[in-house]
Amino acid sequence: MRFSAATTADRLLPPGLADRARPLMGKVDAVLFSDDDRAEAGRVSIIAFAIRILSAFIAFVSQVLLARWMGAFEYGIFVLVWVTMIILGNLSCLGFHTSIIRFIPEYRERGELNELRGVMLASRLFVLIASTVIALISAGLILLFADRIEDYYVIPFLIGIFCLPMIALSDVVQGISRANAWAISALSPTYIVRPVLIIAFMGAALLVGYEPNARTALIAAVAATYATTLWQLATVTTRADRGIEKGPRTTDMRGWIAVSLPIFLIEGFAFMLTNADVLMVGIFLPPHDVAIYYAMAKTLALVHFVYFAVKAGVAARYAQFTHGARDKLGDFARETVNWTFWPSLAMGIFVLAIGQPILALFGPGFEEGYPYLFVLVLGVLARSSVGPAESLLTMSGNQNVCAVVYGLTLALNVILNVILIPRIGLWGAAIATSVSMAFEAAALSLVTWRRLGIVMIVFAPRRRAGELD
Repeated sequence: MRFSAATTADRLLPPGLADRARPLMGKVDAVLFSDDDRAEAGRVSIIAFAIRILSAFIAFVSQVLLARWMGAFEYGIFVLVWVTMIILGNLSCLGFHTSIIRFIPEYRERGELNELRGVMLASRLFVLIASTVIALISAGLILLFADRIEDYYVIPFLIGIFCLPMIALSDVVQGISRANAWAISALSPTYIVRPVLIIAFMGAALLVGYEPNARTALIAAVAATYATTLWQLATVTTRADRGIEKGPRTTDMRGWIAVSLPIFLIEGFAFMLTNADVLMVGIFLPPHDVAIYYAMAKTLALVHFVYFAVKAGVAARYAQFTHGARDKLGDFARETVNWTFWPSLAMGIFVLAIGQPILALFGPGFEEGYPYLFVLVLGVLARSSVGPAESLLTMSGNQNVCAVVYGLTLALNVILNVILIPRIGLWGAAIATSVSMAFEAAALSLVTWRRLGIVMIVFAPRRRAGELD
């Protein structure tokens, strides 16, 4: 026997309430146990959503501990360096961490196993080499311009650079897992195991007498990143290789790079957009303000992870429907908008209700960030109202125009931050970020409609693919 939500509701609920709940529980059973592609995407999204809930809790607890151990100033230094390393590590993939999600289902659908074996190996080697080169160049630039950087940032940045190759490699291995719908192996190393190890290593360092400062925290983060990535690489690649029969490899680096570079621009602009506010605050304001703003960002992650979870679950299905079942793409894409917006709205209300006491957990003075949450939540809701539209565009071959949208959005964000932060401080960062996310959502929705005939906005009436008015 297996669990059934519908049967359980019939047994536990009063008859009238059970009758009302039965259609919903039937849908739950369909998602959990059906073998079709829609159900598989739903299961992956649910798993990703659950992992993000757990990871948000772990990340929040870990950041609270780090903030309390180090104090706002040192914590602000750690935050700026670590966010920069995460951004550079992601950019060092040069788009392969996302293009691999497209290539694997595409080659498998077409039976092109030589190409599949080739891209699996080439993506890992390419990203490892590229990220190592970028790390060396970054270290050289820091040493060259050390006299123009605040003294308290130089050594922490040099420490952080050591983990760039591992961050990049982890991202591409995560892409391989997502392409195979392995949600747990895709997300748990980065979002659960790594933050737990950072806190464990930091706590151990403090117990043996190291100073509770940014340098100690970054050494702990580097060690945790290496341990997590090497374990992830060994487990995921072994599992992936077992699923493909041995044979020759076909290498098409020119074709793969041609697809990956526009995706690199899309993902790079999107990732920069997600973190640009923290970087801009770090440029214009002292580490104390960086710490407060980042605490807000961690609190706001409770809303963000809904969007991320849905995106993780549906990207491979978008690619599959585009190349093998185009008639299903429109309905499925519009359905993912609802998956994204309504849970995000519920989480946004929840975050605003408990935001002030949550921020106070970081330490004295962090609750100053609570008013800014209202502005930021509006931006996140605007973004979620169009669902994972950029994934739909990328997986359907419209990555170039998507890159343009993100480039314009990032430019708008940076310009607004440069204008507003020096004048109104953290309010300026919050307003710039929210306005940029609203612009991004509107542009992506318009492009999706014009290119694919699919209306990606939550309150729009249902239309068939191809209907443009």
